[in-house]
Amino acid sequence: MPAEIDETPSRPAVRAFAGSAIAVVVAGTVAMLTRQPWLFPSLGPAIMLHVEQPRKPESSPRNTLIGHLVALLAGYALLLLTGLADHPSALQEGVSVPRIVAAAGSLAVTALVLVLLRAAHPPAGATTLIVSLGLLHTPTQLVIALAAVLLVTVVDLLFNRAAGRQMPLWSVPKEG
Repeated sequence: MPAEIDETPSRPAVRAFAGSAIAVVVAGTVAMLTRQPWLFPSLGPAIMLHVEQPRKPESSPRNTLIGHLVALLAGYALLLLTGLADHPSALQEGVSVPRIVAAAGSLAVTALVLVLLRAAHPPAGATTLIVSLGLLHTPTQLVIALAAVLLVTVVDLLFNRAAGRQMPLWSVPKEG
């Protein structure tokens, strides 16, 4: 019987705890050293998918990278289209009609593109809202966010391999 099926409940819990902590510590250390936003909320759900369900299509590095890239681009495009690129974040400025259009539009575009690309990754929905709400809004911040996604994906891939769990490099395993 494969090790992933024949496990006590505590082993996956310890693995989820350790894998999540390691990825956040690595990204957090880079953020602290560079004083740049290498930590942002949607990394959490992506990391959890990677360490809890590494063989699910939504957890694959392919879907993770495509998902967040599409989300970052859609969020920024909607910021530009609504004239909000130079505005303070929604936390500072409040919610307005243009902000609602940016948020709804970026989420809708992200969902559409990811379905068309067959690259589902639900945490990307949070990433596009982080951008369209103005929490990350400069081109430099967006590049750093994508680099952070790549970093935690590599950390999680290495963690899963070290734990004896397979996480496909690029191709998505067949379901069923």
